[in-house]
Amino acid sequence: MSNWTEATDVTNIPEGDVIAVAVGGAEVALYQVNGEIFATDNICSHGHARLCEGFLEGHEIECPLHQGKFDVRSGRPTCAPVSEPIKTYPLKIEGGKVWLDLA
Repeated sequence: MSNWTEATDVTNIPEGDVIAVAVGGAEVALYQVNGEIFATDNICSHGHARLCEGFLEGHEIECPLHQGKFDVRSGRPTCAPVSEPIKTYPLKIEGGKVWLDLA
């Protein structure tokens, strides 16, 4: 069962960049890559670092702490030292707003 929660305006997420939003008690990273929006947990699964402070290149976010990388589409690790995936969230765009399903 979906429980959609408004996260932010699409215009708040710059192309090729990442922002953090607090939604429903969770800290979520939102990315815009080639006009498409993706959502993951904002905390790295390896070290307690905020991914919104990392470097986004294509569909990979690099953790600012140990330079491990994740694919923002799937949450899967793509480079050591990270080995555990990060959670991704279903989202939809309606009326210029990003809505997340945090369930």
